[in-house]
Formats: sequence, structure tokens, C-alpha cells
Amino acid sequence: MNNRYDFVYLFDCKDGNPNGDPDSANSPRIDPQDMRGLVSDVCLKRKIRNFALLAKERAAGYDIFVQQGSVLNEAIQKAHADLGHDVDGKKKTANREEVKSARAKMCERYFDVRTFGAVMSTGSNAGQVRGPVQISFSRSIDPILPLDLSITRMAVTEAKEADAPNQTMGRKNLIPYGLYCCQGYISAHLARETGFNDADLELLWQSLTQMFDHDRSASRGTMAPQKLIVFKHDSALGNAPAHKLFERVTVQRKSDVPVARSFSDYDFAVNEANLPTGVKVIQLL
Repeated sequence: MNNRYDFVYLFDCKDGNPNGDPDSANSPRIDPQDMRGLVSDVCLKRKIRNFALLAKERAAGYDIFVQQGSVLNEAIQKAHADLGHDVDGKKKTANREEVKSARAKMCERYFDVRTFGAVMSTGSNAGQVRGPVQISFSRSIDPILPLDLSITRMAVTEAKEADAPNQTMGRKNLIPYGLYCCQGYISAHLARETGFNDADLELLWQSLTQMFDHDRSASRGTMAPQKLIVFKHDSALGNAPAHKLFERVTVQRKSDVPVARSFSDYDFAVNEANLPTGVKVIQLL
């Protein structure tokens, strides 16, 4: 890759919980000072990983390192074994050259390692990778209203409870609506180190535009991508500061809408006038 990229990503959630906080009984994450909703970068990366698995079906070079049920140290050990290294993480420690080659093997094999990076020194040492793609926390445009609703279950778990008149009670956390915005950064220099290439970049864009369609659940409600604005630089170093480019993207609730309940309740605009030399705006969604 010879180009730096910065991007703005907007998605919304209706009648669901976009990202529960385990420390708050899984209620929607929120900034307590301004009551705006938050979605972690880890949450979005998980969805990107899951989509990559579906899209590529574990094709060579597109396996996923961090996935549910995987044993990370075993994957690291396999990289050493495939390279013929006599390293098991307990009896013998890999030397510098073995670590370097194992790191390259992990980048070659796993899409998420060469995209987001990984710490691979937890067992058989394969070093650390700083990924070229970094995503910020997502923050809602307006304050959100977390709701804690009661639900009931009519069925019972045991036969002896079948004649009991009482029902099982439960809780469900959601927000009526929230439009979230995050920023992303792609470094051409780090991409060269990990092997992240143009094909990987296309998969990333595809993931951001389609991943919610393959991540449906009752708890998440209706989540959908709304806008993906990419600033492409002509150089690897970049031609303008990212934060100045992000200021060109504006999202504001319409003046006649007291409470937003859909993306159409917002005015969205991208200022493409007098762009810095060497910067191109691409609206992918």
C-alpha cells in the first residue's frame, strides 16, 4: 500500500443494545457526563472478524486468529512448527530470528493479525504486531436513553413446575434509537510491515458495509451502517491532518425533530470544497 486512509463511519441502532457493558449488568455503554452512547472498537472489530470468516471461508491467508473458542497459544505454536522451529513455549524459548519468522507467518496466515495487530507473546513467542487499521470508540450524535425492561417466560424448565401459575421474569436492556459515529485510520507504513494489501482493504470496506446483516440477534435490535466516508491520501505519510478532514463531515439532528428515531431525522453533509492537495473523498456508503 502506498496511500494513507482516514475514514468516518456512521451506524445506528433501533430498539436494541449495540454494545452492553459487563460492569453495568450489560446495559448500553454510556458517557455519564453527557449521556451519549458508546460502542467499543473491540465490538466493531469482532463483527469485522466474523464477516471475514463468512466471506472468505478460511481461504489461505484469511483465517482469523482471535475467534470464539480458539486457543491462541496453539495457533502460535503451529506457526513455529510449520517453520520447523523446535519451540514449545515451555522447554525452549524461540530466538530472535525464530520470533521474527513466526511473526511473519502469523501475519501471512491471519487476516486480523495483519489488519488490527496482536500480542503473540503469551506462549510460544511470536512477538507483537501493531496493526495498520485502528478504529476509535464510537460515540452517539445525541444523548441516548437506556431502558431496562421486564420480560416474562411462559415455559418452565422442569415438569414439576408445569402447574405453577407464576411466570419466570427477566430483564432486557435497550435504547430506542442511537446514531453512532467513529473514526478510522489506516497506515501505509504499518501495512507494509504486516502485509496488509489492497485486497485486505477491500475486504475491510466490504465488512463495514455488510457486517450487520450477518450479526442479527434479538438483543441488538436493528443495527445498520449508514455512511462510510473515506479520505484517501496520495502519499503514505498523508497530505493533511486526519482531525481536520473529519471536521468536514457534519451530522446534525434536524431542527424540527425533537427526538431522533431514524437516520432520516438527521442532516448529513461532507464539505468537499477546497480539499487539501493530494486528498480525495470517497463515499462508499
